[in-house]
Amino acid sequence: MSRLFRALALVLLAASCGGGSGTAPRQLDNACSIVRERPEYLRAFKAVERKYGVPVHVQMATIYQESKFISDARPPFRYAAGVIPTGRLSSAYGYSQALDGTWDEYVQSTGKRSARRDRIRDASDFMGWYMIETQSRLGVPVTDARNQYLAYHEGRTGYRRGSYRGKPWLVRVAGEVDARSDLYAQQLRSC
Repeated sequence: MSRLFRALALVLLAASCGGGSGTAPRQLDNACSIVRERPEYLRAFKAVERKYGVPVHVQMATIYQESKFISDARPPFRYAAGVIPTGRLSSAYGYSQALDGTWDEYVQSTGKRSARRDRIRDASDFMGWYMIETQSRLGVPVTDARNQYLAYHEGRTGYRRGSYRGKPWLVRVAGEVDARSDLYAQQLRSC
């Protein structure tokens, strides 16, 4: 009986160390509610703010837009003839929706071989790493949620070329990320 109990406890412990349940916090429009419900998020965001200087509210607004705080988020499938699944639209995965190649670059650059896109502390660290590189290479301040998001979505090369200019929907979304960042900043000051 004690072996069974230990085995069960070990399985539960291992499951709790995973990337998350995949579910989002309940009130996504309330930063205080998010961090109260998931205190590990705030710990991860503050660690990134200390390490890279990316404000908590910029991280939160970007993660909201990318995954709605769903740890195992993926893009939808593509379908042939409207019914036959042919694969996903991209390799984006996790909180940060990092693409396979960009994630591999992050792992190689940081040496974080055990990092996972569905763990908030790794996803937020990736985001901080990416944004500080964007600031370094393109001069976009880490406090500029709108332009950081455009560079994050389009990639640094696409941003430099201005590829977003031909995508009015993306410019609108970047404005929404900026507005959410401002909202989260205001809310976080009062909780």
